[in-house]
Amino acid sequence: MQNVYEQVSANKTRSDIVIILFIGFIILAAYAITVAFELDPSVLAIAAIFSIVSAVGSFYFGDKIILSLNGARLADRKEFFDYYTVVENLSLANQSPMPQIYVIDSPAPNAFATGRDPEHAVVCATTGLLQKLNRTELEGVIGHELSHVKNYDIRLMMIVSMLIGSLSILTNMVQRNRFFGSRRRDNDSSINGLLAILGVFLLIFAPLIGKLIQLAISRRREFLADASSVKLTRQPQGLIDALKKISSDPNALSSASTATASLYISNPFKDNKLASLFSTHPPILDRIKALESML
Repeated sequence: MQNVYEQVSANKTRSDIVIILFIGFIILAAYAITVAFELDPSVLAIAAIFSIVSAVGSFYFGDKIILSLNGARLADRKEFFDYYTVVENLSLANQSPMPQIYVIDSPAPNAFATGRDPEHAVVCATTGLLQKLNRTELEGVIGHELSHVKNYDIRLMMIVSMLIGSLSILTNMVQRNRFFGSRRRDNDSSINGLLAILGVFLLIFAPLIGKLIQLAISRRREFLADASSVKLTRQPQGLIDALKKISSDPNALSSASTATASLYISNPFKDNKLASLFSTHPPILDRIKALESML
């Protein structure tokens, strides 16, 4: 049975392996599609530049956009004293700067963290979470979110999103060039048959494969954040009870979207089966089982 430190180390190793495999997949997809359809190199250059500009904008302004999309507001210390002091105390224990604290007016219990690094971090919780959890349970949730910040999970997901965005732009440009006048040579026989088949396959399925890899990375980070929260609070039961309350609550978070769902501690869509099909969160029961092994 793994202890907390072994669990954190194992999850970091697995996540690193997935990232390496993902980058390898992107390179393979770009190469196969480019060669198979004999794209003009300028098409790939434009796609790369656009992706970089989008990534830089997300890196510096993503937190403000996310808070705005979710209707979040700054939390007042007097109004949300327990919330404020839990974040304050755990930040000291975590040896990290205290993040800005926001709330979302919603009965659905949930929380997320965002920001590009610990010096520019934000923790946000719904009023439903603050009303329905006791202090020990709240500490487990906040410990989870502070772990996301300290482990640079938000930055990691930005990198993954950039890679997926690059792949999507590539496939879209290939489709336009393929069907609306590409600059291919007339001699199609020069294209290797197997490479052409691979290129067509990736053109169709690469976005879906990229999304599945993104989900795998995000799900691993949730296990890592759970283990790191226990390492910080020394109370697995607090987070276990919090996850049970959050998952059993019938309220859905109306402000959540597929673009921000991966940030929350629990899938915000509840009974929406279509939105939950590609959930970035591992099953709550699996997370609870992993936490119970640390008791």
